[in-house]
Amino acid sequence: MSEKLKVGILGGTGMVGQRFVSLLENHPWFEVTTIAASPRSAGKTYEEAVGGRWKMDTPMPASVKQIVVKNVNEVEEVASSVDFVFSAVDMTKEEIKRIEEAYAKAETPVVSNNSAHRWTPDVPMVIPEINPEHMEVIRFQKERLGTKRGFIAVKPNCSIQSYAPVLSAWKEFEPYEVVATTYQAISGAGKTFADWPEMEGNVIPYIGGEEEKSEKEPLRIWGEIKDGVIVPAESPVITCQCIRVPVLNGHTAAVFVKMRKKATKEQLIEALRKFNGVPQQLALPSAPKQFIQYLEEDSRPQVSLDVDYERGMGVSVGRLREDTVYDWKFVGLSHNTVRGAAGGAVLCAELLKAQGQIAAK
Repeated sequence: MSEKLKVGILGGTGMVGQRFVSLLENHPWFEVTTIAASPRSAGKTYEEAVGGRWKMDTPMPASVKQIVVKNVNEVEEVASSVDFVFSAVDMTKEEIKRIEEAYAKAETPVVSNNSAHRWTPDVPMVIPEINPEHMEVIRFQKERLGTKRGFIAVKPNCSIQSYAPVLSAWKEFEPYEVVATTYQAISGAGKTFADWPEMEGNVIPYIGGEEEKSEKEPLRIWGEIKDGVIVPAESPVITCQCIRVPVLNGHTAAVFVKMRKKATKEQLIEALRKFNGVPQQLALPSAPKQFIQYLEEDSRPQVSLDVDYERGMGVSVGRLREDTVYDWKFVGLSHNTVRGAAGGAVLCAELLKAQGQIAAK
């Protein structure tokens, strides 16, 4: 392996930014050399800028403590020091769109955790096991931006990771109607219980914007490229409720599915267990060896037992059974800040490197 690619993290002091820092420690392909954040953090060392707000379970990597944080708005200065950036900035959607496009136009690929560009027609939104071919739309995006190597790619919302892979594994049985309720951890809001004590022992039946994302984003993932843009699929129809629950990490989904083709429980479980994709075939560094595990016990999956399956990059499924109204129902679980956020973006970057879309400047 040649020298590691130099990576910048935009919004590196927040929870997702911290997760990027944690996941990239000792990464075989990527090295964090630059961290950018708001002007109030600029000029401080990363350790000083984060202060007592380090929210990961593992200690802050020594390799980043003395990195002097740059102003994320000084695009040329940040871009000149890295091969590509991960974006986890905390701004308005329009501000995020502008700044990510500014980095792309500075010939610096952007792999984003943010939602701002998920519906930009020529920006790929990818779960690498499901739709790696969508990265091909980048060449059309570069034509629009007038860039040679700069572009934006995004990962989808954390809430869909616990059920969209399952429906993808069952594609041959043609799911056409889905009802999903997600029970979402507080870290999805960038919080811990210390930040949000009112969540202890509490449930909030509303998370702004989540239901629309949960219903629509899987369709874009299952879509296809036509005339240089991604056209979403029309089926299955998904309706969703999203509920905040007193859990730190891990989004659980209770899902009901109607299918056009008959299947046995054994066939459905086998389809889950054998489902894999390009990340597994290429043995990408962050790829889970087994993407989806099926758990036979009635009491699984559980956050406390299963959220860290495959280092948080796998999906756990259980309680698959026939339903009296729908055909089947199941429970899924995924780690919302690993597979659902920073880890999913890192896997996207690994895929882009393997495809030759990201390289040293």
